[in-house]
Amino acid sequence: MSTAHHGMTRRTLLAGATAVAATAVAGGGTAHASDSQVPTLWREFTRTPFTHPQIPYVGRAGAARIHRLPVVADVRAYGAVADGVTDCAPAINRAIAAAARAGGGTVTIPPGTFRIDGLILIGYDNVVLRGAGSGRTTLYATKNLTELIGPYGSRYGGTKSAWSWAGGLIWLAPKARWDSLTAAIRAQAWPFEGWTGNKRDAWEELTPLAPARQGDRTVTVTDPARLRPGRLVLLRVADDPAHTLLQHMSGGGPGPASYYWEDKTKLLSYVPYEWPVRIVAVRGRRVTLERPLPVDLRPEWNPLLTTHVRELTGSGVEGLTLDVMETPQSPHLLDKGYNGVVLQCAYDCWVDDVTVRNVDNGFGLVAASACTLRRTRVGGRGEHHPYFCREGSHDNLIEDFTIEERTVPAPSDTQLHGINVEGLSSYNVWSRGDMRMGTFDSHRGLPFANVRTDITVDNNGRHGGDANAGPLFGARFTHWNVRVTNGRAGLMRLDGLAPYSATVGLNTVTDFDQTDVPDFTGDLHSRLELYGTWDAVRPRNLYAAQRQLRSC
Repeated sequence: MSTAHHGMTRRTLLAGATAVAATAVAGGGTAHASDSQVPTLWREFTRTPFTHPQIPYVGRAGAARIHRLPVVADVRAYGAVADGVTDCAPAINRAIAAAARAGGGTVTIPPGTFRIDGLILIGYDNVVLRGAGSGRTTLYATKNLTELIGPYGSRYGGTKSAWSWAGGLIWLAPKARWDSLTAAIRAQAWPFEGWTGNKRDAWEELTPLAPARQGDRTVTVTDPARLRPGRLVLLRVADDPAHTLLQHMSGGGPGPASYYWEDKTKLLSYVPYEWPVRIVAVRGRRVTLERPLPVDLRPEWNPLLTTHVRELTGSGVEGLTLDVMETPQSPHLLDKGYNGVVLQCAYDCWVDDVTVRNVDNGFGLVAASACTLRRTRVGGRGEHHPYFCREGSHDNLIEDFTIEERTVPAPSDTQLHGINVEGLSSYNVWSRGDMRMGTFDSHRGLPFANVRTDITVDNNGRHGGDANAGPLFGARFTHWNVRVTNGRAGLMRLDGLAPYSATVGLNTVTDFDQTDVPDFTGDLHSRLELYGTWDAVRPRNLYAAQRQLRSC
């Protein structure tokens, strides 16, 4: 389809692309600036930005904007004291509730260290919790989620603790959804965690959709009666008995067609694919969406627009450090829940200038979409997942992030991952990262169309994922301008692993003890350019360059 369909002309795209590349080269200042090159893949992408076979369009990833809401409460007025003795969690939660009653606004925490013996829940729209800066305001947490809520078992069975990949001591989630989740956990009725409730039955059909192509922004609906501009809806795409939807997410062709999907029970539990999106315009039966379609819509997949659990929107946490009482890291998959900040069933929310220390798991996106994590940092004694992105999280942006080197040696029975993505999560971006440990983790579950760009990594982690969760990668995974300081391959170079992928501007890497083989047979249709270099590729940051191509 033509790019003009999306509000821009091909001339505009090419002019923007040329300007971005030229600006990057002119900027210089790096060791490899004299070797700067614009790869063939970038020139191709600017001609077909919404439908390129290897590179996803992620120029709209992240929150629409980070709001500056007026101050409506100070936690000290509700009993918070920076004395290291008083449990300030109730006071902070009271201040957050007061901001919600006022219709939204900012809750401030002044400089100092505030002890919290409970978790902080931001469960209301347009409420921001703001400290004086990550170097000035500290919340000192003394308890874990097992103590505060109870043991959390895996819905897939076994003895694993789901606090190893869920929940935070600062938890951004709609209060009604959080109440239902924690009630299910206390009842040991282990829930699904996403947009359609604990049993995936909390939705109603709004309208069927006519066939459409991945990259379209305007779709045709059967009945527009319940649709309106500004409404957040859920695109629900089911699979068929031949699993052609999963094949499509893997790029299609003989390899995915011959893959044995039937025993991948964990992966199959993630289907239908659920993608929240806001409606921009309704003109008769033609509906324009905020973002391009992530997949094709075919009749055999019964594409629908549906309702979902009420989202959290317009909320954030800023300018503080969550310092957790230091305890030894738990054995692998037995985390107690000394977790950092998690966004769940959140849309257009954010975290900015926040550090977490001594956590089991750092920052999490669980069924979260269109959210931004900016200037975040994970440090301290070492952690299981510094960042996790799962349960169908889409269109999120993690930028200017740091994973510090651990301050104590890792216990022998623990595991370190890195920037994790799994469970049909798509169109997420990790940009401008400094990873002093960890890896580009996939926990299987067929994540697809994700981008990691402009990142330095000491690649000393290992990826995870059960065999019954299926492939490591779907199609259109891109690693762009990545420097691996220790030269270890381990999910850095994608051309031998991921179908229809792109690896551009990666220094030379070699295999180490965790060596993977491709999930799909035959030609992967993957691309490799400027291998053996770093910071030579222009544009140097794929996400930033794509934003220059955004339609108005």
